[in-house]
Amino acid sequence: MAVYFFYGDEDYNIELELEKMSSKLNPDFKSMSLQTFDNPNFNTLITALRTTPMMFGDMLIIINAEEYLLSNKNSFDDSELSEIEDALNNNPETLNIVFVVRLPRDENKKPDSRRKLYKILSKHNVKEFPTFKTYKTAEIAGWIKAQAKKKDITLEDNAVTLLIEQIGNNLREFNTELDKLKLIAYPEKKVTGKMVKEICISNEDLFNFTELIMKGERDRALLEFNKLLDKKHPLEILSAVQTMLKKWIILKTKSSSSTPAELSKLTGQHEFVVKQTLQKLKNTKTGDLVKLKQNLFEAEFKIKSAEAIDITREVECAIIR
Repeated sequence: MAVYFFYGDEDYNIELELEKMSSKLNPDFKSMSLQTFDNPNFNTLITALRTTPMMFGDMLIIINAEEYLLSNKNSFDDSELSEIEDALNNNPETLNIVFVVRLPRDENKKPDSRRKLYKILSKHNVKEFPTFKTYKTAEIAGWIKAQAKKKDITLEDNAVTLLIEQIGNNLREFNTELDKLKLIAYPEKKVTGKMVKEICISNEDLFNFTELIMKGERDRALLEFNKLLDKKHPLEILSAVQTMLKKWIILKTKSSSSTPAELSKLTGQHEFVVKQTLQKLKNTKTGDLVKLKQNLFEAEFKIKSAEAIDITREVECAIIR
């Protein structure tokens, strides 16, 4: 088989690639043919690399190697590196070995190419998995359409545009929404812009909800919350609002010292959305955003820990506090 070296800050694409590789293993022997190690010491690593597949067919060994190439932990001496290189060069035909380095998102970090282990791995199948830039909407749209095809559905162009406007470049979230849209479209296989509007809470929906809270118009905020309940479970709404509030707090605290392009990178939103949001937040105090986020966090904790008797009421109380 082969040796691979995957690295990058788009961990979801790395995850999909590993799932694709593992799907080719014999399902009856998956528990024995798939092994994962997290930055193992030399003895454990060399034993894994010299594994001889048995009667159950091909094997896949995944080595999470962040500490090898991003820190000084688990560094190997020359004799150990020589053994590692020999093991990789003489890899059995029925064994796939994948070294994986997941990088911090949007920090422009790379594995340390000066290290001898990097030089050894770079002789094999190297693939980088970078995060899509938020302004490269064509690339994001291509990914969404390809992922939709895997799910046996297609999306209208305006449906793709709406998803990107609402989600930005979060691939994992796109995948979740595509699963929901597939169910909504069934038995049809085409997703329309109308379906996206119906199933996905838009930034505008969330802004209207939180803006009313900020203005102290609690009654109207509760009415808006109940409208959102027609689309989502209370916990989904809480999660979406929490994510949005986090981005808003970043925008408010960083706007005076950062450009729209830098804010776009920090929040994963398109520059146009960043500028639009900053304008809407012009009269909103950062402290009010932080307080609301804390209230909603406490409500979410009570719900998830089964302390809340009435989930909807718990959220409503967090809104009016």
